[in-house]
Amino acid sequence: MQTSQKHQRTGVIHGLYHQPMQEIDSYRMPHFQIVENNMFQDIGSQGKTVSFETCNGQFFTLDSSPATTDFLTCDSPSAVSVLSNRSTFSPQGSHTCSSDPHHSPDIYSGSPISGCSVADDGSDLKHKLREIEISLLGIESEIVDSCYCCYKTEARQNTSMATWKMLDSKLDLKQVLVECARAVSESDITRAVDLMEVLGNMVSVSGEPIQRLGAYLLEGLRARLEKSGSSIYKALKCSEPITSSELLSYMSILYQICPFWRFAYISANVVIREAIQYEQRIHIIDFQIAQGSQWMALFEDLARRPGGPPFVRITGVDDSQSAFARGGGLDLVGKRLSKQAELLNVPFEFHGAAMCGSEVKLETLRIRPGEAIVVNCPYVLHHMADESVSTENHRDRLLRLIKSLSPKVMTLVEQESNTNTSPFFARFRETLDYYTAMFESIDVARPRDDKQRISAEQHCVARDIVNMIACEGPDRVERHELFTKWRARLMMAGLTPYPLSSSVTCAVNDLLREYNQNFRIGEMNGALYLGWKNRLMATSSAWR
Repeated sequence: MQTSQKHQRTGVIHGLYHQPMQEIDSYRMPHFQIVENNMFQDIGSQGKTVSFETCNGQFFTLDSSPATTDFLTCDSPSAVSVLSNRSTFSPQGSHTCSSDPHHSPDIYSGSPISGCSVADDGSDLKHKLREIEISLLGIESEIVDSCYCCYKTEARQNTSMATWKMLDSKLDLKQVLVECARAVSESDITRAVDLMEVLGNMVSVSGEPIQRLGAYLLEGLRARLEKSGSSIYKALKCSEPITSSELLSYMSILYQICPFWRFAYISANVVIREAIQYEQRIHIIDFQIAQGSQWMALFEDLARRPGGPPFVRITGVDDSQSAFARGGGLDLVGKRLSKQAELLNVPFEFHGAAMCGSEVKLETLRIRPGEAIVVNCPYVLHHMADESVSTENHRDRLLRLIKSLSPKVMTLVEQESNTNTSPFFARFRETLDYYTAMFESIDVARPRDDKQRISAEQHCVARDIVNMIACEGPDRVERHELFTKWRARLMMAGLTPYPLSSSVTCAVNDLLREYNQNFRIGEMNGALYLGWKNRLMATSSAWR
């Protein structure tokens, strides 16, 4: 979504990859107030998986699971367990998926996350795979189950890579990605390199959504394997940066075909407009000003205010990536906004703060008495280092600073994802799940061979993915948190929820009519959620 704030250049993607895919476990929509009648229905089908438990306690493996769409499902989320020594996902890395509050226990009884899928009949592929396993791996016939290919853990761990390579056209891409990440997390270098070779034949930057995502995940895994610690991201073989006009064009494409940014701008603007409706002097502090586009629409609303528009002052916080995309500094944003304000007869003043948000201090903001303060944070706070990265903890420091300003309202929009403190393997699985949904949503808007879409994904999305997979410590700047964690942080800083009116929901519903019907919204815990199919993608909330 939002590109990282520093040292963010796209890594070289190794060739034009190719081949198929399928599904692993994912976050589902939790219980919350339904805003649309058809919201968050089940989706997806389960493909071949790695050592999954069946409904009757038996097991099958990635190499032996049959390729069929006739499934039996277990209704219990806890019935699915990957049989290996791996980290299970949770907000703090210590709970199973079924105990996570973002996993609904019953409303999606048929979805991939809520059941284990097992073929209900024997297929030619299953028998062929069993024969290959027995002949190549030396598995004794007595440990091969009559219905499913089951073998001892030792045999699975010693699986010949020849089997993977012979069957790569039949493998489930998501599962191979997960197995490769597991090998990297366990420092099994030989297995990781072999699996990367298999993945190279399965992924493609112009293929289906999971193939495209797989190309960037593979790049991240390669980068992680190449170096460690603070040198990981620097070890990427980066190409020369594209021109600012090209990057701005790619960002514009994503802005048009994905509602994430417009969701942020529209939901925040409705809240802000309502919060300042009686104020005559307004100071907006925008922690991610970008092109300043968000405020064009707000100017139009303020210009129509009975009695005339108020005086508006905007402090725009910037980063080097936005400056590069614009082809210039914050003065360009100030001129653009000043021109729009003048056309609408809105009294206006702009102040630029050319720095990363984590560098902002009270004196940076030039607070003046008598101004109603509005703070806007669209997809930016997850770039701030917290207590897990630095003793300075800029994330909480900034929230306390905002509280000290006594704002009329603070608007916060963030990705609904958990990549901040999760250990590597859990973080990889979360990244895989989240961006699978994002790439699917992009896929319905543009043709597969659309060169602009490919470039937009490479330059505006891929580097964030690589950063999350390849980097640790201060070099990892993509550190998303779930809304429940943001809520706790905000309340610890002394901020309280600002209720969202029905006008916010109506405005976002109007927006989504321009996009694919699989985009949905819902309300929970005082926040508005944007989802793609059954996956939560972003939240919008307000505070004071």
